Amino acid sequence: MTLAIVTTRAALGLEAPEVRVEVHLANGLPGITLVGLPETAVRESRERVRSALLNANFEFPTTRRITLNLAPADLPKEGGRFDLPIALGILAASGQLPADALADLESLGELALDGRLCPVGGVLPAALAAKRAGRRLILPRENAAEAALVQGLEVLPAAHLLEVAAHLWGREPLTPQPLSQPEPACLEVADLAEVRGQPQARRALEVAAAGGHNLLFVGPPGSGKTLLASRLPGILPPLDEDEALALAAIRSVAGEAPLEGWGIRPFRAPHHTASAAALVGGGSSPRPGEVSLAHHGVLFLDELPEFNRSVLEVLRQPLESGRVDLARARVTRRYPSRFQLVAAMNPCPCGFLGDARRDCHCTTGQVQRYQSRLSGPLLDRIDLQVEVPALPAEQLTAATTAEASARVRERVVAARGRQRERGGLNAALPVAALETACALSTADRAWLAQSLERLHLSARAYHRVLRVALTLADLEGLGRPGRDQLLEAIGYRQLERLLGRR
Repeated sequence: MTLAIVTTRAALGLEAPEVRVEVHLANGLPGITLVGLPETAVRESRERVRSALLNANFEFPTTRRITLNLAPADLPKEGGRFDLPIALGILAASGQLPADALADLESLGELALDGRLCPVGGVLPAALAAKRAGRRLILPRENAAEAALVQGLEVLPAAHLLEVAAHLWGREPLTPQPLSQPEPACLEVADLAEVRGQPQARRALEVAAAGGHNLLFVGPPGSGKTLLASRLPGILPPLDEDEALALAAIRSVAGEAPLEGWGIRPFRAPHHTASAAALVGGGSSPRPGEVSLAHHGVLFLDELPEFNRSVLEVLRQPLESGRVDLARARVTRRYPSRFQLVAAMNPCPCGFLGDARRDCHCTTGQVQRYQSRLSGPLLDRIDLQVEVPALPAEQLTAATTAEASARVRERVVAARGRQRERGGLNAALPVAALETACALSTADRAWLAQSLERLHLSARAYHRVLRVALTLADLEGLGRPGRDQLLEAIGYRQLERLLGRR
């Protein structure tokens, strides 16, 4: 046989489109021609495959003309993941492997020069696609645990090309990898009981955790803003299986260990020098950024105004839509980014604007320039805007113990349970479902309209007030929000009052 076809998968973000490796041997001037839009690492596979076949004691058809086609031709091919299917195609086309044994298989993996199989990235999306296609998957042994997260997929790990050949001939079948059921990671998180005072900020943290709302802490240096934000993971429920699998796929594509921190909601805290590409993703072959790595978790931005304004503006679209669309000249990638934004900032450059104990020495111009780094549209997307004042010494030294994270988490889990029955977290609930769930009385609706007009709040702010009010009702076990919940929700959106005092 002079023609063989091997199925594999390309890596295009979280997608893994099918690629057919077509190998044809013909008479003519000896050589290897590789077509199908391969990039540099794929073109170099010709030399890796040649050495791997020879060192594994296979015959390389040096007297024949070899044409390798990676179809479809208009799909970019990147990385060393095509080495194994190319090698299997050459062996099948030259009669050294039974071609019919490749019919229900997919394969991927990089080859070392001695024939060993080396791990590749982005395996989980490929495994999910192979399951949907109803095929088995051969891949390097180091990638087996990741691929075996996909229930219903037969994963066949191998360490060497010779093992794959023995399996295809039926001499020594590969042992399928058992389904991976990773144990939830044990993460020691700081307890909320360690936070002294700050009842309003603690309340806002609980509301944010219960409804998935964005949160901004404003206060002088040392008031406990970062301390409070770091306690958020301790009151969040663990990831369910679907959420953990989605996050593992993103981590796999990003080149991070997909099983690390399994079941724990991510808490990402990039430095304020981070670029826009680092935050939302990018590159010539766009990779996930911090907003996607924080999917189903928390993105914490400390010293918010210190971030470049243009960097902060790129957060607006993922905050609204829950996804990032990265378009380049030849490719477009879409990554999910349903995260909670938690941020902290000082009210002015020196940090003491409005502090009763210390005087602010910033000029009006300095304060305005500092605060203008945060645009109105970005602040409009932050549901809870809370002041964190400096604590008096007697509260810091008091021997009282605050409520622990475990008790707060119980209320958060109960509130999220009510939201699951309704159709999802309040922060992402569709507008129609939100209006139905709130069902305000005529008097409350009129009062809310007057409040929105008086405070000059936007239509987006109106819906976000309803979302927070609904979360407050869920925490209290109420069927729908009332005047008290609406009043508290509106109180969380008065950032001008927090920032404008002199």
